[in-house]
Amino acid sequence: MALPALLPVLALLPVLALLATPPEPGLAPIPVPAASDPPLPAQPPDALFAAGAEAYARGDWPAVVLQMERALRARAAVRSRLVRCRLRCANATAGLAEGAEPGTEPVLRDLLFFRGLLRRAACLRGCGPAAPSRYRLGEELDREFVKRSPYNYLQVAYFKMNRPAQAAAAAHTFFIANPGHQEMRQNLEYYQAMAGVREDDFTDLEAKPHLSEFRLGVRFYTEEQPPAAILHLEKALEEYFVADSECRALCEGPYDYEGYNYLEYNADLFQAVTDHYMQVLSCKQGCVTELASQPGREKPLEDFLPSHFNYLQFAYYNNGNYEKAIECAKTYLLFFPNDEVMNQNLAYYTAVLGENLAGPIQPREEIQAYHQRSLMEKELLFFSYDVFGIPFVDPDTWTPKEVIPKRLREKQKVERETAARISEEIGNLMKEIETLVEEKAKESADMSKFIREGGPLVYKGASVTMNSKALNGSQRVVVDGVLSDEECRELQRLTNAAASAGDGYRGKTSPHTPSETFYGVTVLKALKLGQEGKVPLQSAYLYYNVTEKVRHMMESYFRLEVPLHFSYSHLVCRMAIDEKQEGRSDNSHEVHVDNCILNAEALVCVKEPPAYTFRDYSAILYLNGDFEGGAFYFTELDAKTETAAVQPQCGRAVGFSSGSENPHGVKAVTKGQRCAIALWFTLDPRHSERERVQADDLVKMLFSTEEGDLLQEMEPEQEPPAALTAGKDEL
Repeated sequence: MALPALLPVLALLPVLALLATPPEPGLAPIPVPAASDPPLPAQPPDALFAAGAEAYARGDWPAVVLQMERALRARAAVRSRLVRCRLRCANATAGLAEGAEPGTEPVLRDLLFFRGLLRRAACLRGCGPAAPSRYRLGEELDREFVKRSPYNYLQVAYFKMNRPAQAAAAAHTFFIANPGHQEMRQNLEYYQAMAGVREDDFTDLEAKPHLSEFRLGVRFYTEEQPPAAILHLEKALEEYFVADSECRALCEGPYDYEGYNYLEYNADLFQAVTDHYMQVLSCKQGCVTELASQPGREKPLEDFLPSHFNYLQFAYYNNGNYEKAIECAKTYLLFFPNDEVMNQNLAYYTAVLGENLAGPIQPREEIQAYHQRSLMEKELLFFSYDVFGIPFVDPDTWTPKEVIPKRLREKQKVERETAARISEEIGNLMKEIETLVEEKAKESADMSKFIREGGPLVYKGASVTMNSKALNGSQRVVVDGVLSDEECRELQRLTNAAASAGDGYRGKTSPHTPSETFYGVTVLKALKLGQEGKVPLQSAYLYYNVTEKVRHMMESYFRLEVPLHFSYSHLVCRMAIDEKQEGRSDNSHEVHVDNCILNAEALVCVKEPPAYTFRDYSAILYLNGDFEGGAFYFTELDAKTETAAVQPQCGRAVGFSSGSENPHGVKAVTKGQRCAIALWFTLDPRHSERERVQADDLVKMLFSTEEGDLLQEMEPEQEPPAALTAGKDEL
């Protein structure tokens, strides 16, 4: 499928093309703005963004949505108008002349050249806004739009307005560009569990069409559906060149002095033109990287444009279209003429189709023009790098070495070798320093932990049964007597009455092993059920108080200088499925670490999402011991070498720090039901569990009123999901 003619192809080198034929009596009329140009917004995007932020601060959620959506549309309109203007002016002035006749006087060449520049400048001036500075975003605010910050405001506002589908879309759009944003990850998990939110609602509202089509094309290619792959890859190419023309047009802005004091900048006419034009060309070459970059990813897709033709040549072959397969193979070879595999493919396609039919087939014209333009731009940029010292980083891997001046090639080779040697030396030195620091830090941390732990338990009846030394580790403790037998029975009854299968696991009743069923209930859910009279309210209150008791014991015993905040709390029972115990070899919960991703083979634990990196301490309080199996155990980082085991019983609590020093698991429950309260804590209040805050408010309201008012219906006010529960990982 032939791509449509592209505006930028008609003006591959607009400045060079303006060497005109002999002068006409007067300048032709200046092009005027087209009626189809999008109108400028009544207010500029920066003012709308500021108004949205102010509305957010005062809690005016409808105004937040109104102003932020207007800001997004305004920025898009300003950019679209600017792109259309520049492309139209480029085409309106590029065709005035194809070049100067041989023998034209130098002075006339200069005049013809600048006549073209004047016409282009007049055109651009005529189609711009009356007050261009009013619509020009500052660098800092433009970065906010690039980071998609308006969608962060929008997701909270939509949530507050009870529009979860729109909130999910806004949150997803923001998260795509900010994958390390832990709070937004939690919000997305919260939205996924909300009623009325569908999978289709999690869409990227800022998706680049050419990337979306490319991904679809590759997916269908992988699924061996050639017709669908061809359709989407061809569409991706169309969208790519639309995006390329827009990106290149946006490069033609004012000169960036890049650290120069513009008052001291004293370049002459041609040096100033060179400086500015090389800056523009470098930006246009950078569109290769811009168009291949995926939001939130550090590295762009390598050889993005040529890779389209790699996929297409094979898709057309699988679809039986050898003419198109040959065309795409030859197009790919424009970029990589010595690619052995592609040359073999081309030879095969040619043999099947016949040389008489295959020979006349040429690479796609628009790609030949793109390739030629890119090579000419690189030649100019490398020349300016070599002669004037204007730096240029080539975004492509396919650039022929002949384009780079020999002197510059040799200089770059020496620089690369020197940089590699220095980098290696620094790397080796840093490794030695890191090893020494880690050893000293480990020694210091281990000693500090042993010295610091051992504070009072603050509750009568509770006593330490095993400390870190007895458990062969650090930051570990086993405490007995936290609950009485009657309290254990009451909480077990609460679990059986209030818990639902798969709670905390999106309804998966056997999340860790198919041989056991999980039932769970959170503190807030238990309190609400108690308020509604579906379970004893005092039992729910006991559950709440017990979790507070464990938190205070952990703070005191480990002598923490700052308070612990609940990250997640879960009363959970796991029950053995009798018919699935024969020949069983798995655990109830395999060895893991609570705040990092354990790689047992490499003996490392990577502290990065999707691990809950904000968790600092963990605890589990057992409600019973009348079952078989289910022992809790610690291991080394290899997840195999067991260092200590704890057999559950009523009122026994295990507490430990959540890091790589404490890998742990749960052995298989082979008979009966094992019930416990699992608790995770954080030292960072920003990651405090939102449900816990709601539970605190509910307890204050329920237990500060008269008994007769306890069961009145009361729905806590919805809160933004910024710190809502993310995940579980039962102990």
